[in-house]
Formats: sequence, C-alpha cells, structure tokens
Amino acid sequence: MKAYLATASLLLAGALSSSVALAAEQGITDTEIVIGDVEPLTGPPALLGVAASIGHKIAIAEANNAGGINGRKIKYVLEDDGYVTARTIQGVKKVIDVDKAFALLGISGSGQSIAVMPVLEKSGIPTVIDVAPVKFLWEPPRKNVFVVGQSYEEGIIHLVNYLADKNPGKKWGLITQDDDYGITVRDGFDTVVKAKKLNVVYSGNYKKGQQDFSSDMLQLKGSGADVFLAGGIIAENIAMMKELEKLNVKPVTGIFWPGRVEPVLKLMGPAGDGIYAVDYVEPFASAAGKAFLEKAKPLVSENEFKGINRYTMTGYAAAKVLIAAIERCGKQPTWACTVSELEKTKNVETGVMAPISFGPGVRFSNQKLQIMQADFSTLSFKSVN
Repeated sequence: MKAYLATASLLLAGALSSSVALAAEQGITDTEIVIGDVEPLTGPPALLGVAASIGHKIAIAEANNAGGINGRKIKYVLEDDGYVTARTIQGVKKVIDVDKAFALLGISGSGQSIAVMPVLEKSGIPTVIDVAPVKFLWEPPRKNVFVVGQSYEEGIIHLVNYLADKNPGKKWGLITQDDDYGITVRDGFDTVVKAKKLNVVYSGNYKKGQQDFSSDMLQLKGSGADVFLAGGIIAENIAMMKELEKLNVKPVTGIFWPGRVEPVLKLMGPAGDGIYAVDYVEPFASAAGKAFLEKAKPLVSENEFKGINRYTMTGYAAAKVLIAAIERCGKQPTWACTVSELEKTKNVETGVMAPISFGPGVRFSNQKLQIMQADFSTLSFKSVN
C-alpha cells in the first residue's frame, strides 16, 4: 500500500510539474496565442511602421481564418514607439511583461532594434525582425532573434554595381545622412568605388532632419556628376529630386529601399520618373505583387489597404515564417521549440520575396536582391532584372 501511495504521489508530482511547466509558457491559453509588435505608428516613420504592422495583420488574419495555430486564434498586440528609442524599449518590455506575448515581430527601426537587443536576449522570447535589417542584429547570432531581409551594405553594393555597369566611365555623386545609416550607405558605396575605380566628383553629408537641399544639389550640378546615389531615407530624397528638377538637371539616380514606396514617387512628381532602386521584395506591378494585393484586400480595412507598401510585404513574410514555426511545435508550443523550428526554416515560400531560410547559427535570411525602375505615369516600380 505504501509502495502504491509512493508511486501515486510521484506520478501526481510529475503531472503537476508538467502542468506547471506548460502553464509557465506565457501568452498561451486553450483558445489564444499572443504575438506582440512595437512599431512607429506616429510621425514621419509611420509610413514604414504602419505598413509593416499591416503585413503582420494580413498574415495573422490569413492564419486565423484557417483555424489559427493548431486551434488557437492569434491575438496581435501592437505598441507605438513614435520612432523614439526609449519608447521602443518601454514598448517591448510592456508587450513581454504585461501583455505576456508568446513571440514578437517587427521591432521598429535599425537603431531601435539595436538598442532593445539586450532586452530581447535576456527574455529569450522568439523574435523575428523584419523592418530594419542591419548586421548588428545577426552578427554575432543571437539564439532567439531572427532577421528577415538583406543588409543595407549588400543592398547598396548591388545597386551601385548595377548603375556602374550600366553607366561606364561616368562621373559619380553621393550624399548621405550624418549618422549610422549614412555610414552604412557610404561603406557599401565605397566598396564598389574601390573595386571599379569609380570617378567620384561630389561627396556630401546632410544633417538628420535637414529639409533644404538647394545648396547640396547646386554643388552636385556644379560637379558635373552623371550618376547620383541619393542616400536619403524618405523626405530627403523627395526634396533632393525636386531641387534637381528646379536646376534642370537629371542625373541617373539610385535610391535605397526605405524610400521605395509609392507615396514617395507621387511626391517626387515627374522628377522621380526613371530613378532606380534596389529591393528584396517584389514590386506591386509584378504578378506576385498583384497577387499579394488581391489576397490582402479582404483581410484588412479600406484605410489599411491604402497604407500598404513594401514594408507590408516584409512584415507579411516574417509573420508567415513565425506562425509556421509555432505551428510545427504542435498543441503545446514552447519558446525553446519555436526557436528550434525557426532555425530549421528552409526555403519557405511567402510569395512576396525569394524563399526564406535560416539554419544552425544562422539568424539572417540573406534575401535575394533585384533592381527596379520607377514609372511615374503608373506610380509604380518595375523590375529591370
């Protein structure tokens, strides 16, 4: 009898221990699983953050309409950081500690993601970053943090190589922002300058938040530059192109993917026609881009649909990968299993970019790049590859 009771006690203790272990994994109930996100939803960077969150919502709605993750509906918790680093850290802590998110998506801009990395690592929460891929986020690899995209350096190298091959022997001009983003753009540019011995006749820096580029563009014109790498983000590139239009000069111009959004092209006006851009997501003018828009339309509100841009695609792809990893963990997903399954991600098709893969010690998807050219008449970008 004593042996029976002892055995029963051990079994009960084991069951309780197992139950406690399962219950301790936050963000999961019998019917729901919580996925959190922190994005800039106000201020100029909201053009990026809102669009990324719409991509997350599309993937989540798609999953919920199909029954959720193994029967659990996904609850999406979204915080606004206003693109302020201190608020990013506060927002991530809230989503983890108060909202009890099971996993995270997005995480604002590059500087914000870098600043919040200690919080993410310490928590151990499965995280897929998709807004601002910078090398610090995956070098060295962090166990629970995965990044979908391509590095800024590789993007610039790809773009400058293309423009250099297309315009041999031409004079070059460059302007970058005086911060880490600008340094990254310049590093990629300088790599090609050295390799191809480009003739750089103008190289300028502008202050973050600068609005007047009349002097800068006048200097660019005076230099005789035939090819111009506009190293702004959004508003800066618009101002540069409008200023060049006033000066009646139109160098072959390349921009980076943060500004490859249709509202920017609209604001540039005819001055933006023909500019080149590099990206790792499909243009909306492509068959894949049109198919994505058709899929998205019934899953979001009318206002959200109007806010879709390239960042919606990056957000959608990251959410698809995260949801699939959690789903592969079965009825009782854990952080450890989710991280393990994310690591096993191989050639996952999302329809909006090249297949996504990670691997042992590989936390960066290293997406394939393509060159696009703007068509102002249709306010669209089209692949030239």
